[in-house]
Amino acid sequence: MAITIQEIGETINMVAQQNLDVRTITMGINTMSCADDDIDIMSRKLYNRMTTAAEHLVEVAQALEREYGIPIVNKRISVTPVAQIAAATRARDLTPLARAMDSAAEAVGVDFVGGFSALVQKGIGNADSRLMDSIPAALSTTSRVCSSLNVASVRAGINMDAVLRAAQVVKDAAQATVDINCYGAAKLVIFSNMVEDSPFMAGAVHGSGEADEVINVGVSGPGVMLAALKNLSPSADMQTVAETIKATAFKITRVGELMAREASRRLGVQMGIVDLSLAPTPAVGDSVADVLEAIGVERCGGPGTTAALAMLNDAVKKGGVMASSSVGGLSGAFIPVSEDAGMIRAVEAGALSLEKLEAMTCVCSVGLDMVAVPGDTSVETLAGFIADEMAIGVINNKTTAVRVIPAIGKKVGDRLEFGGLFGSAPVQEINPNAGYIFAHRGGRIPAPLNSLKN
Repeated sequence: MAITIQEIGETINMVAQQNLDVRTITMGINTMSCADDDIDIMSRKLYNRMTTAAEHLVEVAQALEREYGIPIVNKRISVTPVAQIAAATRARDLTPLARAMDSAAEAVGVDFVGGFSALVQKGIGNADSRLMDSIPAALSTTSRVCSSLNVASVRAGINMDAVLRAAQVVKDAAQATVDINCYGAAKLVIFSNMVEDSPFMAGAVHGSGEADEVINVGVSGPGVMLAALKNLSPSADMQTVAETIKATAFKITRVGELMAREASRRLGVQMGIVDLSLAPTPAVGDSVADVLEAIGVERCGGPGTTAALAMLNDAVKKGGVMASSSVGGLSGAFIPVSEDAGMIRAVEAGALSLEKLEAMTCVCSVGLDMVAVPGDTSVETLAGFIADEMAIGVINNKTTAVRVIPAIGKKVGDRLEFGGLFGSAPVQEINPNAGYIFAHRGGRIPAPLNSLKN
């Protein structure tokens, strides 16, 4: 579909008045060729591969910003899950690879790099184990590197050994970065049904089925959606609300499509996907919670919230899928607490609990994202918390994730201040009645019946 001058003019208005931006242009890079039995040589190969492939990424993104007047908030890189190339070396400590990634990201000027990751949904291999052991040090000694673990899938079920180990890694990452508000845990996400083409951090990786280099784009747009819904009469019925969301999602997604096409053309690499997700920011008026309240919920977290979010998510997909030639990633509506000013208000008002957030993740596009819990939360409690969210993904055949931050030294009601897109996270109460036996049984919760699709 051709992109018209009228669309561009309308888009400029959304940028100027409604916080519309392109959240990220992410270059995915296949780094399988970097494998080597010498970790120092592998690190040099990884640095060279990333800096060569992404040499002009930031330059092109900045040119697009100037030419179209559309802010591109983040420029990012994702790489092949590091555990896959780390199988070539016997080195116990894999942090040199993370440092090489960080140095490459700094050299080319990108904000984040994802892929210090392992897929352990069915078993933990030797390289996976070494990577998991290295995550706390990797995240505490780098500034741009993000990490992810896939511990469950529809086909494999839930690897409870990996869940418990992931819970310990989360706690260790928080402890290793306690001097910077436990920021390490904010760069680590635990997945069920991880996707291989997401442009969003902390869970972006470059999947094995991708081309050598691709451009994936993630748009924002809660502010645009909020403005459109505020124009509706309170008497408008739900079908009218849904149609308004669809029409607005189409316009938002066209921005992402334009940027993805142009970036991939200018860089001479394959266009990957446009992620339809509504991604909030801490800025006032750029909140998914505010969108839910504009639909008619009294306060985000109150009765009706899950139904409103389900409609929002569905309508965003219906509108967005018609606006792009290649939709992928996570695609829906994000509900990260720390990154959404409306979510923070709802938590502080007592309207939004972790239990209600968990219910909302049944219909949103990701999961329990950027939530802070007391620093003395046990590893067993974190494991149960993660396992519950993984079960939602496995049973419902959807991607879900947990990005939880144990706020070391803080209690319920305190805050973790991150600044920028990560915002600030109010420390929320978490149910402490975790089962020690449940967390330590190990093994796998078997795949559900709906995994038998052949």
